[in-house]
Amino acid sequence: MAPRKAAAPATSKAPARRAPARRKVSLARATEQLRASDPVLARIIEATGKLPNSRQGRPEQGDHYGALVRAIVGQQLSVLAARAIYGRLTARFGDRPPTPREILADDPEELRAAAGLSHAKVGFLRSLAEHVISGELELERLDELDDDDVIAELVAVKGLGIWSAHMFLMFQLERPDVLAVGDLGIRRAIERAYGLKALPQAGEIEQIAEPWRPHRTLACRYLWRSLQNEPT
Repeated sequence: MAPRKAAAPATSKAPARRAPARRKVSLARATEQLRASDPVLARIIEATGKLPNSRQGRPEQGDHYGALVRAIVGQQLSVLAARAIYGRLTARFGDRPPTPREILADDPEELRAAAGLSHAKVGFLRSLAEHVISGELELERLDELDDDDVIAELVAVKGLGIWSAHMFLMFQLERPDVLAVGDLGIRRAIERAYGLKALPQAGEIEQIAEPWRPHRTLACRYLWRSLQNEPT
């Protein structure tokens, strides 16, 4: 009689939820739905005009690692500063995003000096590389997960917070209904457009943005555009 197999060890990690199937909506139709949902946003759309290509200058759509490297580099920087530092980083690796092994093989201090990165961001890039190589962060699974589970996977990496996760969802996975409540540009654009006395907090932004569903990503892009300041 064959011996019984040992039971698999229990795990406390909840099963990931798959991203729901989405029917593709054209940019024109989504824009019209936003116009109809909110007269303030309609005025912003009218004033800002056509949006730029959201993928221009970004890593390839399937290069999730490169997109996360870019997100770490761009944290808490102006658009121009983030682009300059990211450009110096990719120049060091043949004008492309570095691989995880290349990041870990590089001398941290030399990498910091060459790209103009902070010590903290070099540490964050190394943490990301370690999570990918170890398999703790399975990048190929992120396309399949719903938004909340993608966020949970990303923020487990040191240096990737909610803002970075929102940018990844919006610009890399192209999820249509993400609201970047913690982004300073979004807060400032809403403050100006809606005549608020102070920068709105997350709860107030969520209330204002409720009519924008299921196109809150596009609404954020128009808000950034109203400041001429879409994230890198």
